[in-house]
Amino acid sequence: MDLAELLEIAATERAKQKPIRVHCCTSTGCEAANSLTVKKNLQKAVKEGHLEEQVEIIGVGCMGFCGKGPLVQIDPENTLYEEVTPEQAASIIEGINGGTCNVTQGDINHPFFSRQVRIVREHTGKVDPDRIESYIAVGGYQSLYKTLYDMTPQQVVEEITKSGLRGRGGGGYPTGLKWATVAKMPGKQKYVICNGDEGDPGAFMDRSVLESDPHLVLEGMAIAAYAVGADHGYIYVRAEYPLAIKRLEKAIQQAKKYGILGSQIFESHFDFKVDIRIGAGAFVCGEETALIHSIEGKRGTPRTRPPYPAELGLWECPTLINNVETYANIAPIIREGGNWYASIGTETSKGTKIFALTGKIRNNGLIEVPMGITLREIVEEMGGGIVDGEVKAVQTGGPSGGCIPADLLDTPVDYNSLGKLGSMMGSGGMVVMDENTSMVEVAKFYMEFCQEESCGKCVPCRAGTVQMYEILNKLVNRQATKTDLEKLEALCLVVKETSLCGLGQSAPNPILSTLRYFRAEYEALLQENPLESPNGKVLEQLSVNS
Repeated sequence: MDLAELLEIAATERAKQKPIRVHCCTSTGCEAANSLTVKKNLQKAVKEGHLEEQVEIIGVGCMGFCGKGPLVQIDPENTLYEEVTPEQAASIIEGINGGTCNVTQGDINHPFFSRQVRIVREHTGKVDPDRIESYIAVGGYQSLYKTLYDMTPQQVVEEITKSGLRGRGGGGYPTGLKWATVAKMPGKQKYVICNGDEGDPGAFMDRSVLESDPHLVLEGMAIAAYAVGADHGYIYVRAEYPLAIKRLEKAIQQAKKYGILGSQIFESHFDFKVDIRIGAGAFVCGEETALIHSIEGKRGTPRTRPPYPAELGLWECPTLINNVETYANIAPIIREGGNWYASIGTETSKGTKIFALTGKIRNNGLIEVPMGITLREIVEEMGGGIVDGEVKAVQTGGPSGGCIPADLLDTPVDYNSLGKLGSMMGSGGMVVMDENTSMVEVAKFYMEFCQEESCGKCVPCRAGTVQMYEILNKLVNRQATKTDLEKLEALCLVVKETSLCGLGQSAPNPILSTLRYFRAEYEALLQENPLESPNGKVLEQLSVNS
C-alpha cells in the first residue's frame, strides 16, 4: 500500500457514509448496561422504517459520560441521548423520521463536554473500533506514512522531545528522552512494549482507549519502533480486559492485511510486528521490569535498576516501554507538530491528560483535560459536584497517590503541583469523596490492596505493608494507641525509602497524605481519645472499574 491507496480508502469510506449516522456506545461500561441490545433494536427500527438509505447504525467506543450510559449520539445534528434502554431504541429512530422521541436528551454544551480538550480521544464516539477503514477515514496511519517517507528516526525523536510529552503511566518521565536513550543503544535487536496493565482501583482510561481506538495505539507504537530502531512490539494487557483484547487482535489482523503492520510497511524498508501478551492481573506487573519478566514467561517480579530497560530490557535487549495513553498521543503530535502539542498545558506539564472521574460525583466518566486545569474546575464544574453534601477530598494516583483535601481544590493538575501535595498524577484515576468518608478507612482500603498485590520479593514491601495494614485495622477498631500511630508513620518512611520498586515506594502515600491533612481522624480513633470518630465508609467505587 502507498499513500494514494491509503487516501483512496479514506475517501471511499467517507463517501459511503449515510446522511444520518447513529453512534451507539459499545464499550465495556455501556455493554454492561445492555447497549448491544440497544444497537440491535436501533438497527431493527431502521429496517422496519425503511430508512436504510438515510440512516446507519454504528457501534463506537466510549463516549465518556459513563454514568449516563448507554449513550446514543446522532450526527450530523450532534444530539446525545442518555441512559437509553432497548425499549427506547425505536423511539430514537421515530424522532429521526419526524416523530416524537421520548428519550432523555443530554446537554452537549455541559462543562463535562465543553471543558475537554481531546487529543487522544479526538475520535471518541466517531470511529468504529472493529473497522480499520473507519480509522483511516479520519486520517489514520497518515502520521506513520509521514514518518517513514518524510522524517528520519532522529527527526521523529526530536519532534517528540519538542512536544514535551511525558509518560502517562504515572512516573512522568520525558518521553523524548526515553526514546533517545533507546535509539542510541547499540545492537540489532530492540523491542517496543505497550504497558496496558492498568491496575489502579477506579481507573479505566487505558482500557477505554484500547477498546475505542486500537489503531491509534498501534500507529503510535509503529512510529516509536521506527524512531528507536525496533522491529518487534508487544502489547501487555491484563486478562480482565477481554473486549480490549478482542478489538486489539482484530485491529492487528486488519493492519497486517493492508500491509500497515508486518514486513515492508507502506512498501518501505521498515518491518514491524506486534504481538499481544495477556497478564494474569498482578498489579506489580505494571512496573516495567516486572512486566518484562512476565512477557518472558517468568514470575512477574521487579528487579533493581539500573540497568534500565532502555539499556537491558526484554531478553536483555534495549527496550522502549510506554503506556497506552503515551502511544496514543504520538500520531497527533507527528501530524500537528511538537510545538502545537507543547502550546497546550503548563511549562513543565505539556498536553492533555485523561482521567477516570469517579466516586461521589454527579457526572462520572472519562475526561480529557489540558494540564494546568484545577481540581475545582474538574470536580465542581465538569463533575457537577457531590451528589448530596460537600467535597471532602479527591484521591489522585490510585494506590500510589494521595488524598487532597477540599481546601486545596484550586491546585492545578500537573506533575509538580500534585507531587508537592503528597499525591501524584498516576495513570489518571480520580476519586471524589464526600464528607461522610472516613479517611482512615480509605487508607486501610489502599493498604489492603497493596498488601495483597505485593510480589513479596523485597522485605520492606512484603512485611511493611502487612504491618501498616494491621495498625490501620487496629485504628478502625479503636484498639490502637499513640505509640501505634507513631510506629505507623515510621513504617511509612522505611517502606517508602527502602522498597525495591514503585509499588512499595509509593504504597505509604495514601497513609502519609491522609495523616498530613486529616490527622485528627486518626487521633480520634486512638484508645485514649474519647472523641467520636467520623462515620463513613470507603467509596464502593474504589473497588469497581466503571
